[in-house]
Amino acid sequence: MMMMELDGPEQTPASGAAAKQLVILLHGLGADGNDLIALAPHLAQALPDAHFIAPDAPFPCDMAPYGRQWFSLQDRDPAVMLSGIRIAAPILDGFIDKQMARFGLDAGAVALVGFSQGTMMSLHVAPRRPDPFAAVVGFSGALLAGEALLDEARSKPPVLLIHGDADEVVPVQATPAAAGALQDAGFTVETLICPGVPHSIDPAGLKRAIDFLGKHLT
Repeated sequence: MMMMELDGPEQTPASGAAAKQLVILLHGLGADGNDLIALAPHLAQALPDAHFIAPDAPFPCDMAPYGRQWFSLQDRDPAVMLSGIRIAAPILDGFIDKQMARFGLDAGAVALVGFSQGTMMSLHVAPRRPDPFAAVVGFSGALLAGEALLDEARSKPPVLLIHGDADEVVPVQATPAAAGALQDAGFTVETLICPGVPHSIDPAGLKRAIDFLGKHLT
């Protein structure tokens, strides 16, 4: 399982120069990398020297005839979901390591940007890596087993969590819960709740993400 290799769409630096930063975009359940690579032109406004890549999750979606998944959501028991995350995590870690080596970049030049299930993966993987990423941005997601970070966190990158208060898939309450658990474990966390926004990314949330990445990813 750990030897699975991920791949997905990419966008090279808008400046045309060699990549100085790397942004890895992690999609949600039933989508694929093409879903989030569409954010790259917007994020590149603040990061003209960044390379963007959006890997397809390792497994076919088991709740639809198309798309990919990081782990199954057929059983929403937190322990079952956490088990799925722990299976996918080393696959994602291997991909991250490969991309960092490919561009000759260290963790301080890397950011994870997740949506929904991709946020859950980002919030699990980033703290357990030995060196802190420059930033983690999570849209419309949640943190599983936040209390485990007290013992398992090895690095503490700055985190921005964005969520619409009309989210019909992942309850908006998941974001303050995640922020609280992260702060209890010593993370610096910012949040943005977007009024009237469903399970999606709105212009206000995207702008906040652009500003956050521009501040931390240098």
